[in-house]
Amino acid sequence: MSLDRAKLLAARLRAANDRPYLATALYSLSVIADRRVPTMGVDRHWRCYVNAEFVEATPVPELAAVWIHEAAHLLRAHHDRADNLPAEYRHDHHRVNVAEDCEINDDLVADGLPLPDNRVDPHKLGLQPGLLFEAYLPDIPRTRYGLECGSGAHGHPMPWDLEGPAAAGVGPVEADAIRRTTAEGIRAHQRSRGTVPGGWQRWATAVLEPTIDWRRALAGAVREAAAWASGAVDYTYRRPSRRAAAMRGVVLPTLRQPVPRVAVVVDTSGSMAEEDLRDAMGEITGVLRAVGIGGNRITVLACDADVHATRRVSSVDQVVLAGGGGTDMRVGIEAALRGPETPHVVVVLTDGGTPWPDAPLSSARVIAALIGADPLPPPAWIETVRVGL
Repeated sequence: MSLDRAKLLAARLRAANDRPYLATALYSLSVIADRRVPTMGVDRHWRCYVNAEFVEATPVPELAAVWIHEAAHLLRAHHDRADNLPAEYRHDHHRVNVAEDCEINDDLVADGLPLPDNRVDPHKLGLQPGLLFEAYLPDIPRTRYGLECGSGAHGHPMPWDLEGPAAAGVGPVEADAIRRTTAEGIRAHQRSRGTVPGGWQRWATAVLEPTIDWRRALAGAVREAAAWASGAVDYTYRRPSRRAAAMRGVVLPTLRQPVPRVAVVVDTSGSMAEEDLRDAMGEITGVLRAVGIGGNRITVLACDADVHATRRVSSVDQVVLAGGGGTDMRVGIEAALRGPETPHVVVVLTDGGTPWPDAPLSSARVIAALIGADPLPPPAWIETVRVGL
């Protein structure tokens, strides 16, 4: 049987017209007829393999829903996420496919799309809707469901996948651009009509506002600042150069590379909860130790509009958090710089509701670790990390 392309493309047109925010993704799929694929399936290069008998037997409204379903596998990068699964799950691509279908189909059913009767969704399996497929996977029974959405879903190579130079399709960079364009389309459609299902809204938010591991970001910022400080070599006479032995009566200085010193200025004003501060301090001191800065090289200053406590610490239990009044982190930064040993790096833990120095400091790098749901941003010259507690 030859593929009825007119019917298949009419279904795609219907899907794109009904949900225009998905049009870019739908029209990025190239069609390949192959009777080895049971129904419709995709590979990671945005090729859609189609069984002609399935197209013949399926009404256009259901075909339109299947188009959206297959595009959703690629938009949600299911193949990349499947590659990161533990081996016990990754090699059972049938269960992975079912879990991924649960992630997609609960949104499509809520959106009123007429999916084929053999579909799976959380409701049919007695599972909670609205989860990611990684959360569904442990609860998926080891039963064959007759589903096959292709390597673009579960990442497992399929016999019909095209290979070689002639099989060039959508690459990773272009795929990311398609996802971002689709997410922006969802945002625009939501603002103008407000009819986008919640699952797609959450997906668009994740694409346009990705969650960043703040611990990794903070560690990276501290490492960069510490490397900058370690590279600041200078001459010192405290340890004369060994070359001085060749020059009688002359004392030569030697090059000194400083060990980075860090000051942590903690905002203890009334807007900061002590429990959150202690949790954040525990994370920050852990990050500092992880990058090799610990012991007596960390000084913690508790500050609101004045500095109330200053001490060197080797653990979070030694931190004294005093204060509770107004907020001015400039006072804490200035106090840190006036200490017995000037720090190379100043980490300021605050909700952002504070004045800041007017210009970059010549003697130290400043990193703002912002805490709270809606912190105020510091000046652009300050390295900023959002701390998620």
